[in-house]
Amino acid sequence: MDKKTNSVFTSRWGFLLSAVGSAVGMANVWGFPAKLGANGGGAFLVAYLIFIVLFSTLGLSAEYAIGRRSRTGALGSYQAAWATRGSPTGRIGGALGWLPLAGSLCIALGYAVIIAYVLNALFHSLTGTLMHVDTARWFEGFSGRAYSVVPFHVIVVVGTLLTLLLGAVSIEKTNRIMMPLFFLIFLILAIRVALLPGASQGYRFLFSPDWSALKSPMVWVWAMGQAFFSLSVTGSGMIVYGAYLDDREPVVPLALRTALFDSIAALVSALVIIPACFAYGLDVGAGPSLLFVTLPRILQDIPLGRLFAVILYTALVFAGVSSLQNMFEAVGESLQHRFPCLSRRVVLVLLCVVCLGIGVNMEPIAAWGPWMDIVSIYIIPLGATLGAVSWFWVMKKEDLMAEINKGMPKPVGTLWHTIGRFLYVPCALILCLISLVLKIAF
Repeated sequence: MDKKTNSVFTSRWGFLLSAVGSAVGMANVWGFPAKLGANGGGAFLVAYLIFIVLFSTLGLSAEYAIGRRSRTGALGSYQAAWATRGSPTGRIGGALGWLPLAGSLCIALGYAVIIAYVLNALFHSLTGTLMHVDTARWFEGFSGRAYSVVPFHVIVVVGTLLTLLLGAVSIEKTNRIMMPLFFLIFLILAIRVALLPGASQGYRFLFSPDWSALKSPMVWVWAMGQAFFSLSVTGSGMIVYGAYLDDREPVVPLALRTALFDSIAALVSALVIIPACFAYGLDVGAGPSLLFVTLPRILQDIPLGRLFAVILYTALVFAGVSSLQNMFEAVGESLQHRFPCLSRRVVLVLLCVVCLGIGVNMEPIAAWGPWMDIVSIYIIPLGATLGAVSWFWVMKKEDLMAEINKGMPKPVGTLWHTIGRFLYVPCALILCLISLVLKIAF
C-alpha cells in the first residue's frame, strides 16, 4: 500500500457511505426483487432479513475487523489471520488469499459490462431513443452483439479507476455524492410507481407473506445467498475498506448500519420494480431484462417517462460504479501490498488493461452471463467460505476478539465468537456446497 496515499476514511459517515456503496449494486436492484418475486414475496423478505442480521453481526463485522487489524486487503489479512497459528501457517493463508481476490477481479470483469449496458441505456434515455423502440429488440441488438458497447465500457472502467487514485479519500468523496443521490432517486421513482393503476397488488404481494413458502428449504437457501452477496461478504471486498477504518470505530455497529442501509436500498428497489410489474402484468422474476426490457416499456407508457428513465439509469450507474470501486480497490491494494515496488498508478493502469482486454470479449450477454454464473457458483462461494473458516476456526480467538472489541462501547463476549463458529460458518459451507452441487448461481 502506498502510504503517501490518503489511506484512512476521514469520518464514520464517509466509511459507512463507501461500505454501503460497495454493498448496494445489481444484487439489490434486480437480484433482490427477482428472487423475492420468485420465492413467495413477503415470506422471502422475512427469511432474507434474518440472514442479513446474522451475517452483518458476524461475517461483515469480522471482515471489517480483519482488514483493520492488518491494515491491508485480502492477501495480507489472510496471511496475518493464519499467522496467529505460526509463521508457516501464515504463508499458507497468504497463498489461499489469492482465491477470494481472484473472485473480486473476475466479478469486476463481468460487472463492468453490466454497468456499460446501463450507461448505454442512460445515453438512449437522454437522447430520447429509448422512448420509441421495441425494448426487447433494442436490448437484443446490443446484448447479443460483440463490441456493441465498447465506448461505454471504456468510460465505466477508466472513470471508476480514476476515482481510486487517492485511495480511501477519493472513494469516500465520490460515495458522499453517489449514495445519497441513489436513495433520493429511487425514492422519487417509488413515489411515481405508487401512482400507477394496479400497483397496490404489488404491495400486497410484497408485504403479505405466504408463510407456507417458508416450508421450502430452497426459499431459505435463496434468501441466504442473497444476503451473503448483497452485503458483499465474499472474503475480500469489505476487508480492504476495514483496512482504512480508524481504531476508534466500533465495527459491529458499523456493520449493522451498513446492513440497514443496504436492506433499505433493496426494499426501495423492490418498491419500484414489483408494483410496476404488477401494474403492467409483467414477470417480476425476469432478471436483467427487468432493467432493459420491462422497465423501459413501462417508462414509455407514463407521463414524463423520458425524465424518469434518465433518473432511473443515473441511479443504477451510481450503484454499479460504487460496487465496482470496491472490487477494483480490493485487487489493487492487495497487489500493492504483495509487490511494494508498484505504485498505485501503475496498478490501476494494469487493472485497466486487464479489464478492458478481457472484458470487451464478454460484451455479448451470451458470454458474460455464463462467466458471471461461473464466478457466482464457484469462486465467490468458495471465497466467502474460506473467509468464514479463516476468521472463526483458524485465527486465534483472542486475537479476533481483541480487534472486534476495539472502539466498542460495550465489548462483545465469547457468545459472538461461538455463534460465528457454529452458525455463521455452517451457513457459508451449506451455501458453498449447494452452489457447487446444484450449480446454482446466486
